[in-house]
Amino acid sequence: MSIEHKIRLIAGSFILISLALAVWVNRNFLWFTAFVGANLLQSAITKWCLMEEILKKFEKKDGASCCCGGEATKQP
Repeated sequence: MSIEHKIRLIAGSFILISLALAVWVNRNFLWFTAFVGANLLQSAITKWCLMEEILKKFEKKDGASCCCGGEATKQP
């Protein structure tokens, strides 16, 4: 899955979760929905997205299978 698809998945999930929380928990969760929307607008205008930077930072490198770099799973 490409980074763009991951960003869309995360943004859509955040919006739906915050809307559900606003309906069933507290209306102030709508501020989180507005924050996600503002970040989507900002990234469209500036071509910079914080979530893209975060995903690139945590992406697996060199085919590693875990966060420890895959060294712990190799057999001697």
